[in-house]
Order: sequence, then structure tokens, then C-alpha cells
Amino acid sequence: MSKRNSVIEEVKKKYVRMALESGNIAFIARKLGMSKSTLGSWVNVYRDEVEREMANEGILPLTQPPAPNDLQAKYEKAMKLLGEKELEVALLREQLKKKFPG
Repeated sequence: MSKRNSVIEEVKKKYVRMALESGNIAFIARKLGMSKSTLGSWVNVYRDEVEREMANEGILPLTQPPAPNDLQAKYEKAMKLLGEKELEVALLREQLKKKFPG
């Protein structure tokens, strides 16, 4: 496979992932300025591969309704990340205060 074809396939997979994550092929196609049927055919070709990649990252496509436990786990993960970011911001502010008192 040529480098050009490889790049094109990666772009297609990226668009398929966007469609699967959003659960709305038509919206993503409009957003990307392409036909719904083209994106739909790409989804048919790359769905299994992209869903495997998403599963490895712990992400469920919105085409499948999430289980309550999945939602709880995502919420807890988001709250943990938020807490980490808030701590990071607080530490950076402290460093700024020490460097630039006043």
C-alpha cells in the first residue's frame, strides 16, 4: 500500500470514529461536507476495526446504548481527571505567586 493510500485510510478511519463516537452519521457527514452515503459506506468498511480501537481505549460507540455501570465509570473517570486538573492549576498558581509576589 502506498503512503498516500495509507494516509487516506487513516483519514477515513478518523471520520468513521467521529461518526461512531457521536452516534450520528448524518450530522458528521454534514459537518465534514460530504454525503451521508459516502460516510455510511466507510462506516460499513471500517466499523469493526475502529470499534476495536475504541474498545481498547475504553470508549463505547454511541450507536450502542451505554449501560448504567459504563456511565458511572465514565463519570468517575471524568471526575478524577477534573480533580487532577484542578490540583495542577492550584500548583501552577502557587508557583506563579512565589515567582511573582505581590
